[in-house]
Amino acid sequence: MTAPEVNRAFRHWAALLLALVPLVALAAGCTLHDYPQSSLNPQSDYAWSIQHLLEQLTFWVVVIFAFVQLLILYVVIRFRARPGAPMPKPVHGNTALEIAWTIAPAIILALVAVPTVMAIFKTQSKPAAGALQVKVIGHQWWWEFQYPELGVTTAGELHIPVHRPIAFDLETADVIHSFWFPAMGGKRDLIPSRTNHMGFTADSIGTFPGQCAELCGLSHANMRMKLMVETPADFETWVSGQKAPPAEPDSTSLAGHGKLEFANGVCITCHTIDGVSAGILGPNLTHFASRRTFAGSLFESNPHNLGRWLTAPQDQKPGVIMNWKTLGVTLAPEQVNALIAYLQSLK
Repeated sequence: MTAPEVNRAFRHWAALLLALVPLVALAAGCTLHDYPQSSLNPQSDYAWSIQHLLEQLTFWVVVIFAFVQLLILYVVIRFRARPGAPMPKPVHGNTALEIAWTIAPAIILALVAVPTVMAIFKTQSKPAAGALQVKVIGHQWWWEFQYPELGVTTAGELHIPVHRPIAFDLETADVIHSFWFPAMGGKRDLIPSRTNHMGFTADSIGTFPGQCAELCGLSHANMRMKLMVETPADFETWVSGQKAPPAEPDSTSLAGHGKLEFANGVCITCHTIDGVSAGILGPNLTHFASRRTFAGSLFESNPHNLGRWLTAPQDQKPGVIMNWKTLGVTLAPEQVNALIAYLQSLK
């Protein structure tokens, strides 16, 4: 290459590298704290299987990309047009080259297919012996979690012990939903008249957000959930609390008045509170105050949010069945305050 050509090539590549600097800076600014539902933060055996597969495939993609780019660069420089050079001679076929570019894709496909198939078998295998059974039921737009072995039912917040295999039976009460905790692994659909299965073993203690990943109606984006991964001792403590009967408020207290409002109003037609009501359309409220969130894990559980919800639930969550306008219900402020007190006593 002549000196001017070398200078032009150098300036070209220098400009390209400088253009990549802002992209690297932007990528460095993307943290898991800002994106808690990132699937690139594996916290279970299922999620690690997917992560390892992603890393392997990314490695080979980068290798292939780099090889192709270097080959293109070599061809551009080696066979560039030169002043006074004759026209290149036409050629017909090259047996060695044709064999090479037939074998190379086959090798590449094998490098992709083998780890992919291994990951599929690993993530679709049956849970290990001794797995904790959890029945997941998707509703528009909240999640119900039943523990058949433990006799516990809750909603919105799933509690599991760390390092113990969990076997999920996935069902839906209405339309198709999709069960997904990004940190724990892949999505699995809940299909009407069918029970799907999946399982994972969490390896880290903490609280992890989840989401319905299948468009299921007006409040699909509001169909959220929380996963609480706890030590075995903390999990047993939670189970004991859930098995206990609901707290009984003093009949003369504000919570006691709230219990009367609950038992004599429309609440009992949809919600279960052990010993008070047995509705099945809405979440089980027996130990409502033990949960950090409510309404499909959409709101933090506190008096302010409960007041807004009980006053006009249809304004807080579009399409919700608990629609006072449709039901012809109007709650006075004193009724709302009493219900808040009662719900917050159910620990």
